[in-house]
Amino acid sequence: MTPLDLALTAALFCTISGLASLSRRVPLFIGRKVAFGFMLLAALAGLAAVFRTLSGSAPPETIEIIWHIPIGTLLFRLDNLSAFFLIPILVVAACIALYGCGYCATTPQNRQESQITFFFGLTVASIVMLVLSAGGITLLICWEAMSLMSFLTMCLAEHGKQQVREAGLQFLVASHLTVLALFVAFSLLPHDAGAAFPGIGTLDPAAPASRLILLAALIGFGTKAGIMPLHVWLPTAHANAPSHISALMSGIILKMGIYGILRTLSFFGTPPLWWGIMLLCLGIASAVAGVLFAIGQHDIKRLLAYHSIENIGIIVMGIGVALIGLTSGNRILFVLGMAGALLHVLNHALFKSLLFLGSGAIIHLSGTRDIDRMGGLSRSLPLTSAAFLIGSAAICGLPPLNGFVSEFLIYLGIFKGFGVSSGGADPLLALAAPALALTGGLALACFVKVFGSIFLGTPRTILPPPHEHPAMNGAMIALAGLCILIGTLPFLTAGVLEPVIASLFPQPGTLLPSIQTTAHLYGLSVSAAILVLLAILLVAWYVGRLKTTPVTTTGTWDCGYAAPSASMQYTASSFAEMLVKIFSVILRPERHEPDISQLFPGKTEFHSHVPEVTLDRGILPLLAAVDRRLAVIRRLQNGQLNRYLLYIFVALIVLLTISNYF
Repeated sequence: MTPLDLALTAALFCTISGLASLSRRVPLFIGRKVAFGFMLLAALAGLAAVFRTLSGSAPPETIEIIWHIPIGTLLFRLDNLSAFFLIPILVVAACIALYGCGYCATTPQNRQESQITFFFGLTVASIVMLVLSAGGITLLICWEAMSLMSFLTMCLAEHGKQQVREAGLQFLVASHLTVLALFVAFSLLPHDAGAAFPGIGTLDPAAPASRLILLAALIGFGTKAGIMPLHVWLPTAHANAPSHISALMSGIILKMGIYGILRTLSFFGTPPLWWGIMLLCLGIASAVAGVLFAIGQHDIKRLLAYHSIENIGIIVMGIGVALIGLTSGNRILFVLGMAGALLHVLNHALFKSLLFLGSGAIIHLSGTRDIDRMGGLSRSLPLTSAAFLIGSAAICGLPPLNGFVSEFLIYLGIFKGFGVSSGGADPLLALAAPALALTGGLALACFVKVFGSIFLGTPRTILPPPHEHPAMNGAMIALAGLCILIGTLPFLTAGVLEPVIASLFPQPGTLLPSIQTTAHLYGLSVSAAILVLLAILLVAWYVGRLKTTPVTTTGTWDCGYAAPSASMQYTASSFAEMLVKIFSVILRPERHEPDISQLFPGKTEFHSHVPEVTLDRGILPLLAAVDRRLAVIRRLQNGQLNRYLLYIFVALIVLLTISNYF
């Protein structure tokens, strides 16, 4: 079988993975295991296709499916860029399917859960077909299928809840807006809409239509990716979906926006400088603002959703750095920026899926998404807490984990590009490095808050006994292991990244600098090995000391109050209060303080909230104002058929009159 045949076979396995779960004759737990088995087969087949493609052992081929609908043919092709994106899609999907064997077993909606299993397989299949699409029409069909299947997967379990329906509606509206923008972008391509995509570097970026193609693609693909300010659908959708579906949305679906941006950029030759500057600015804004809004959240899943926006910003920053290097002729800058962006696509898919899967175990045990009501869960969820800690360190960019490697490549690209870029990019590159450092520092502060409030301290409520499921633990351990593997052996990624970067360079066949030598990945591996060894020695010393030293129990410092309670602990809001105040101009926090007018007041409540500023203060008021202005026009829609016929008649008369003048 050719690599494309293997990739299509993987899509077929994903499609049929959930069929057994729909049958009432098959026990539900058996159906989920069958679904995981097919997902695992899909991952093996797809990864075989990936490595055969990236190794160059098989030339790319195109499959053309002719049908009788007059919009062209269906075209599928597996090239280096498609092959790379299949890695996070299939790996994360297999881990989510394994996790679902335990996660869904803890919920009572058995039939709805079986439907989720079925539509999850269809969603992954549509995503696989999306990255294999080789033409505009094919991509749009797969894009719509992905949006519809993910909507059903997100809303099936709890569609009776109003907030879930509202989240699904926002997701559908955003998805349809992306399709409109992509229609514009693909219609402006110089080929017929049903034809294959233009070749690498074949379009002139200086042409007037090229600007419109880029802007329409950024709106369409950027909305799906969650680039600020096009992110408004993302926090609500991620928060209200089942946790393993949130992992699918954040780990995979968001990356389809990044895939679309890279695919569109590959059509053009050497771009003007403002393309790279614009993407770098969008990346900086998304990274910094995303982590700021995450700090102010109390809902664990909304917090993780805003961190997805932050990491998408880091990826876009890397793409911007690469484009600046391409414009200035600095190939090292192009290679480092693109390598950092591509590797962060893979890394974010791994550690963000791990964190969302961990949040699912947390929510099932505590019964709430509110971080302020959690505490002391490490005793009830020991493996989950360890995996969540690894994911938290990875998302903060701490060595020796995978998030550090991709951010290091972007840092290195910024430093090597400063002073050698042309035009006005130097000041922005000088700003990008501290912006990326600020993002990492704020992310560290945020996850200190998250991990401390959830897993440490004393429980704020009575918790059930530990009940970690082996399937859920297995999925999280696999993802955590991959985070450690890439972080400690980053040189293994060079062989995967270099063919993809070479295929994105507008002059095919050009010799590009090696990532191994430019970024000194072997040196990173040695440093990571030393850090791991020191950590092991420290843990061994600490465990040995505990065994030889008497351990006693005593009360904590009570500030003169002899009867402390769990409610006196620091909450997530307490941790974040200072940072929220510092950035209140951006976050616009809302505080509901009690009115205390007596010396001995009764029971009172305090509540604080960081709203979605772009949606609540911008888009919704604008739509409400437009709705009020159009209220007069809506009177025309009165339900009377004779008036509708009159409208049609008047419209025909007007059109015939106008046509006489042209």
